[in-house]
Amino acid sequence: MSEEEHKNHHHSLFHHHNHKDEEDKPIDYEKEVKDHKHKEHLGELGAVAAGAFALHEKHKAKKDPEHAHKHKIEEEIAAAAAVASGGFAFHEHHEKKDAKKEEKEHDGKHHLF
Repeated sequence: MSEEEHKNHHHSLFHHHNHKDEEDKPIDYEKEVKDHKHKEHLGELGAVAAGAFALHEKHKAKKDPEHAHKHKIEEEIAAAAAVASGGFAFHEHHEKKDAKKEEKEHDGKHHLF
């Protein structure tokens, strides 16, 4: 593999990427916006579900004093998961906004060839 090919070659943990191939692909901005919107909604759903589970465990800690410590730990883990899911949703929201901005900028440019 030449040095130039090596620069365009990238390995991630699970995927094999060749950046030169990615440069040649036309970008489907509408699909990208839709994908980020879908991921944003999944993050929101995860945040709500984890938050509800945290409240459930908090309630169980009060009702079951014998196992209160276990319930408090599960509550804290669920609360952390809720925050992480919210952060993911926030990240995807901004990715969606960036994709919409790129789409708008791309629509303004007309390519003849």
